[in-house]
Amino acid sequence: MRILLAGATGAIGKRLLPMLVGAGHQVTATTRTASKVGSIRAAGAEPEVVDALNEKAVLAVVQRAQPEVILHELTAIPSSFDMKRFDEEFAVTNMLRKEGTDFLLAAAQKTGCRRFIAQSYAGWPYERTGSWIKNEEDPLISTPVPSARKTFAAILHLESAVRNASAIEGFVLRYGSFYGPGTSLGPGGSVLEEVRKRRVSVVGNGAGRWSFLHIDDAASATLAAVVASSPGLYNICDDEPSPVSEWLPFLAAAVGAKAPRHIPAWLGRLAIGEYGVAMMTEIRGASNAKAKRLLNWKLKWPSWRGGFREGLGNPIREITSAPRLSKAG
Repeated sequence: MRILLAGATGAIGKRLLPMLVGAGHQVTATTRTASKVGSIRAAGAEPEVVDALNEKAVLAVVQRAQPEVILHELTAIPSSFDMKRFDEEFAVTNMLRKEGTDFLLAAAQKTGCRRFIAQSYAGWPYERTGSWIKNEEDPLISTPVPSARKTFAAILHLESAVRNASAIEGFVLRYGSFYGPGTSLGPGGSVLEEVRKRRVSVVGNGAGRWSFLHIDDAASATLAAVVASSPGLYNICDDEPSPVSEWLPFLAAAVGAKAPRHIPAWLGRLAIGEYGVAMMTEIRGASNAKAKRLLNWKLKWPSWRGGFREGLGNPIREITSAPRLSKAG
């Protein structure tokens, strides 16, 4: 199939691109940085340098590519950020989730693209009452903390726009928290380095459930959605949502660091703000049952336990691509 991968040089794009090419798809891949064109071409795709917030430029790229499927993996998340200034740190990503989504969707509709697959997030947006594990039918939070309101609104905009787009098969993939190569929880990543230096503490009771996702499993789920038969909303995460009080000490041990400190919630609030404390004590995990059932998706790393021990640094060359499509596919 003809595919446009928007955001090909980000954490997930770099892992997804060789999988798409390996599966026999004809890929046009975008980047905002001209110096990255060579790596895209070397992976077997046609590169396009584009400002994703320029509506006319986006339309021109889509018109040239004539894709049957658009993959929206556009983000601009800082390698490290201040949780107390969450919306400010995510300002460009929020624009990409709003205007960037709208521009891509409009171009898709003008060119007859039939399928649109977009990146969203599982975890902190879910309502923080009731079950600790949420599925796609469960409600999202009604009143986000002030420092994350704009980011939450941008996520809602993306999900609504994709799911309600006319004449488009819309898939919204709510990824879990990434780890592995090219992420903040990978070699040289900011969060992993903070864990090594014992600068990440268990705050309060550490009861907040996190759903993790190895970056290669994120890519393989996205590849599965390209040919799946059921559009809709999917949690894309591993099998074991777990509390901070469990996974953070495990991660520290896995990378040879000292056990994390424990600090009370009031002190955590001073250090990482209301949003950060909620991440440590209140957020819910997500169930991946729907994705495994309807996307025919199999995880390489079904638990963060094995992933933290063995999957933090897998190079791209070790990815096993999916079987090639037949010409009829």
